[in-house]
Amino acid sequence: MNVRKGTPPVISEAQIMTKAAVIAADRLGLDTATFATTIGVSETRIVEMTRLEDLLRKGTPPFERALLLIRLFRTLKHAGDEITARKWLHEQNDAMGCRPIEMVTEPDNLGKLIRHLEDEAMAREPGCMDGVQ
Repeated sequence: MNVRKGTPPVISEAQIMTKAAVIAADRLGLDTATFATTIGVSETRIVEMTRLEDLLRKGTPPFERALLLIRLFRTLKHAGDEITARKWLHEQNDAMGCRPIEMVTEPDNLGKLIRHLEDEAMAREPGCMDGVQ
């Protein structure tokens, strides 16, 4: 990369999104295979994404699924710390009838998990989302 001294590097939306998805997957304890299946890419591509050699492109299904994964991570983290988030995702959930990690590989299920968590948060904190549309 040819960057002049003192000039900050240009960081693209694709780099930010890719890095955020990789971090979310790591902090949620997703292995490479689960992460790949969740966003709909190959395991090889995941390895390349961790090195920012391959980037998520806006408007593609993997980009949209990665957005959901990041949103799931943020929703879980809002409810507690990262250890609690990982534990919730990987342990049996009687209300859902499974371990939530078993649901993340289906895009529709990612949305269901997020809605479930948001509904629980709203039940615990009435008015917490007043004015949000």
